[in-house]
Amino acid sequence: MAPVEQETVMEQGPAMEQGPAVEREPVSPTELNAWRRGFTPQAEIWNGRLAMLGLSVGLSVLLIARLANS
Repeated sequence: MAPVEQETVMEQGPAMEQGPAVEREPVSPTELNAWRRGFTPQAEIWNGRLAMLGLSVGLSVLLIARLANS
């Protein structure tokens, strides 16, 4: 069986412009779950998680209010 090579992620420069490719190192799961502020991947992950939590809570409150009025 042939050894599996690790893929490297190649991205374009800022805003995906036509520029030199930037090689990124893999990030550990504990690093992605870190509470970091600013324009970081960790902040974007937590922003998405909290947005989904708020959406879920809001829809649940609307559903319970509708069922209570019926």
